[in-house]
Amino acid sequence: MTVHIPPLRERRSDIPMLVHHFLNRYTPTAPMQISPAAMKSLLQYDWPGNVRELENCIARAVTLGDHQLIDVQDLPPAIRTEQPVSGDFASQDAASLSTTALAEMERMTILRVFEQAHGDKALAGKMLGISRATLYRKLKRYNIPLREEASFQEKEESARAAGR
Repeated sequence: MTVHIPPLRERRSDIPMLVHHFLNRYTPTAPMQISPAAMKSLLQYDWPGNVRELENCIARAVTLGDHQLIDVQDLPPAIRTEQPVSGDFASQDAASLSTTALAEMERMTILRVFEQAHGDKALAGKMLGISRATLYRKLKRYNIPLREEASFQEKEESARAAGR
């Protein structure tokens, strides 16, 4: 039996439900919200990569966002329908960013995701939208030490203890 599932662009009413599902998947302890403008951008995009592309978009937005609200500037450039108004890197002209600045942004993003994934290389690669092998190359390139999950847990426990 063949089951035909229409592409996501033909099922736009599914997009909000899928977005919230992916938000709950990637932020299970404190689910993030999505701004109306960001949801409008997601609804207007044609999604040639279907649900997988939407999932990767949400994973990227969770990683790069402020961990409370996903806004238009957290979405990939191809999906944005509005230009961000903030004065951060997202609003700068791409030509004005040096290769060094871009590399440092990539390094910091990888570090943040690696920390969020508690050292889980497979999860970090998925959140970044890159393969595990690519993640290993980037970790080596940026001299990011490969730490085991136990060290991340110890770090979190010591941070919690210091906050008490």
